[in-house]
Amino acid sequence: MSKKKEYSQAELEYLRLLGKEYPTEQSAATEIINLNAILNLPQATEHFMSDVHGEYEPFVHVMNSASGAIREKIDALFADTLTADERDTLATIVYYPEEKMKELLETAEDETAFYHETLHHLIELTHVITSKYTRSKVRKALPPEYAYVIDELINIDFDLHNKKEYYDNILNTIIEIGKAQDFIAAVCSVIKRLIVDRLHLVGDIFDRGPRADIVMDALMEHHSLDIQFGNHDVVWIGAAAGSPICIATVLSNSILYNNLPVLEIGYGISLRPLSLFANEYYALTDLSSFATRILDKEEKKHTKNRDLLLTARMSKAITMILFKLMGQVVKRNPDFDMMDRASLEHINYDDSTVEIDGKVYPMKDCDFPTVDPEDPYTLTAEEQDMMNEMVKAFRGSEKLQKHVRFLLDKGSMYKCYNGNLLVHGGVPMNADGTFKVFNYEGKEYSGKALLDYCDKKVRDGYFAADNDPNRQRGQDFMWFLWCGKWAPTFAREKITTFERRFIADKSTWTEARDPYYQITQTAEGCKIILHEFGLDTEFSHIINGHTPVKTTKGETPIRGEGKLFLIDGGFSKAYQKTTGIAGYSLIFNSHGMRISALEPFEGFEDAVHSNKDIIPETVLMQPSDHRIKIYETDIGKKLKKNIDMLTRLMDVYRRGILPEHPDKLD
Repeated sequence: MSKKKEYSQAELEYLRLLGKEYPTEQSAATEIINLNAILNLPQATEHFMSDVHGEYEPFVHVMNSASGAIREKIDALFADTLTADERDTLATIVYYPEEKMKELLETAEDETAFYHETLHHLIELTHVITSKYTRSKVRKALPPEYAYVIDELINIDFDLHNKKEYYDNILNTIIEIGKAQDFIAAVCSVIKRLIVDRLHLVGDIFDRGPRADIVMDALMEHHSLDIQFGNHDVVWIGAAAGSPICIATVLSNSILYNNLPVLEIGYGISLRPLSLFANEYYALTDLSSFATRILDKEEKKHTKNRDLLLTARMSKAITMILFKLMGQVVKRNPDFDMMDRASLEHINYDDSTVEIDGKVYPMKDCDFPTVDPEDPYTLTAEEQDMMNEMVKAFRGSEKLQKHVRFLLDKGSMYKCYNGNLLVHGGVPMNADGTFKVFNYEGKEYSGKALLDYCDKKVRDGYFAADNDPNRQRGQDFMWFLWCGKWAPTFAREKITTFERRFIADKSTWTEARDPYYQITQTAEGCKIILHEFGLDTEFSHIINGHTPVKTTKGETPIRGEGKLFLIDGGFSKAYQKTTGIAGYSLIFNSHGMRISALEPFEGFEDAVHSNKDIIPETVLMQPSDHRIKIYETDIGKKLKKNIDMLTRLMDVYRRGILPEHPDKLD
């Protein structure tokens, strides 16, 4: 006879609390049965994206299509019954039901037949997609207005004649009462909701693209996601917190890429104070290095010269303020080791040169009316007044604060999930494969501890009280994470914004990459990092964003002998000449990992009308040697712990150590 378990007072207290939810032995037993059944279901699909950079249209499309996962299910299910064009059309209906149906109905010969056929195909597709979930989970995902009907339709046994008639009658009734379009849209929403169980966004939601706010709105509607901070995300958090240098950085980036709508329309931040200041002090200066980059051809065609002139003035005005603030920040934070970025003090105005790393270079422009050569980093009274207005505007934007709080709630510097390490930039390393050691505030940090420290500083910078010194230090640190020397989210030695603006010699523009990127080219290098984060070095992977994959130069998104996936989404048009594609996305399901190469998105209307997807046929696969079940996942580990505690609860009920409470059952 096995020895009966003895329970500590702490264990009994926990079991007593658990007993409030499962007040009888039978209720605990029923839950154990349910949980064990779940453990043997296939792993649900995870969808990885990164570096969206405000490109909301392709982002929404990739979300709608789940990076080809929906089309994959359609092809597998209807390969023998529908042509390729018909499968294209069905996929587009799922992605954009209202818009595509409106187009199709204009030419449909038999509206009733169209509805019946479409509904039948969508129900079949939904049945397949929901088969890896419990009925309970599926029910929770159904739209309330049609929950009962959809549940009935996707669980009908067609081998039973009576059920076939029942099924047909339901479809006919939906069509007859004029609810077919509404019902189709509802079913499509279920398909898109359940095709992916978890979304991972591996950093950089903001900057370069036009409307990061729309991307954030879409993310806030998602049922299950996590975010890993990119350097563009962190600098926006800093701006929302009221950091002047982060605000100057955000303004400079937004103006450079003509992304003013995200500020003015998306977040209600008026740029009038900056435009008035720029017109007064920078109207007659050299603006040749500050032309706004307009990547969209149609937008460029309709942009007026006077608007370009104003944005160039605004760009130069805020950039000079940025360089002043950089000098202030690096001087009060010697731990950053970035004194070489305090560039204004090294300008020789007599001969228009600047000293960089001990070498003198001619400058393209030295026309800075607001810079005092004797005191280059102090803002003028007018600059200070304007920046005070911008701080009020950023801190006062309700929508921006809502988005940033969501980002902080769902985000972190890294995440370990189902055996994978998700990190935007990297983990700072030395060339010999050891982790770089950073000294901050008298303590040393490296590897995982460094990233944990970075996460804390971000939260200090946003949440600490205004009079708390940790708030200022945290905000400075957020700017460091944007562009600091070897910062994990930046992963370069230095940012060369000054050199790119004012020095023609491109040798000064070099931003050396962290040795992390070279070390992770090998499996052994990846294993060093995985071990640091407590992950299985044989079966785990690293998933990175941040660095565009240059396919035109033969680069591949799979590194480290299959241990690392680089999925910089490449959504931003600014990168697409370099990459040759629109980047990559990653799907991880019970069959293994699949990387999809994305093609440039031609627009919403083209996608609807032409059934054009941005997911080509070619994908890179890393199949699993077996069907992965939930018991092998992080959720599975939690469920096993729950089963163990419920088993203990049954034991104390049986032995009378704790009393049952059948009267507490629902």
